[in-house]
Amino acid sequence: MRAKEARRIAMIDPDILSIAAEEIPALRANLFRETPVEMSERITLGVLWALKPQRARHLPAFLRLWAGDLVAPDTRLPDPERTLDDQGLAGIVHDMSVPTMVAAYRRGLFTSGHFGTLSWSSPPARCVLFLDELHMSRRIRRLMRQGRYRVTFDRRFEAVIKACAGRREGRWHVTWITPQIMRTYAALHDAGYCHSFEVWNPEGTLVGGGYGVALGRIFFTESQFSHEDNTSKLGFNVLNWHLNRWGYRLNDGKFPTPTILDMGFRSIPRSDFLAHLAAGVDSGGRDGRWQVEADPAEVAAWQSPLGRAA
Repeated sequence: MRAKEARRIAMIDPDILSIAAEEIPALRANLFRETPVEMSERITLGVLWALKPQRARHLPAFLRLWAGDLVAPDTRLPDPERTLDDQGLAGIVHDMSVPTMVAAYRRGLFTSGHFGTLSWSSPPARCVLFLDELHMSRRIRRLMRQGRYRVTFDRRFEAVIKACAGRREGRWHVTWITPQIMRTYAALHDAGYCHSFEVWNPEGTLVGGGYGVALGRIFFTESQFSHEDNTSKLGFNVLNWHLNRWGYRLNDGKFPTPTILDMGFRSIPRSDFLAHLAAGVDSGGRDGRWQVEADPAEVAAWQSPLGRAA
């Protein structure tokens, strides 16, 4: 670099990146919507996705649950340990208000579904990162030290969640982040529970990020996106470094993927996960909008207390 690029990154003022409060409703109305064509595509691809052989075997359990709920609706949150199939189907979602969503997270439940009726899920295992086990690869550390990217927290939540719902190259465009989900997490963001991280390139363009929910000392990662190589990985490492610094217990990634496994995430039984929730959701944490306390270069110098090699 590119000293010139480094200087441009340093000049980005996080306060300038924030959106004025009076502009947020119009911004959300513009971003949190889809055209009839986009809705038709989402529903069509969602149906085809659900009918794939490895997923279709779970449909009978959902249909029985759905039919039973039509006859006798049960608006209570389900027991996360009493699921109806081996994927963790737990109940029907009737309400996505902030109090209900917070109560669901406390129980280890999350919503599932690409269209129509949503369900509560509590899978038999959860892929989590115990923050002192965070692993940063050499490649990501090198990228951090270059000073090419700037990371912020809670500056452009709306743009982040919209980007997370966007198309991914080489993949079916099957997203669970519908306009309804966007509005739900925006309400959680306004209430101080949902947080975003943003990654900015030298031109001041948002090129990576993600969001999740924080309760007590537990963080629940929801989604990420990258518009330039490795930007979400860079930002996610910066986020996890801060969570560790702030005394968080673990980060829940829900399901294992090669990316998060490389960072130190590992699967634990549901019973262990629920025990960690019980011990962590009601204490500690960090209130209000989050602020970055270290730039990527400083984060890159961190060494795990476990002595795991990068």
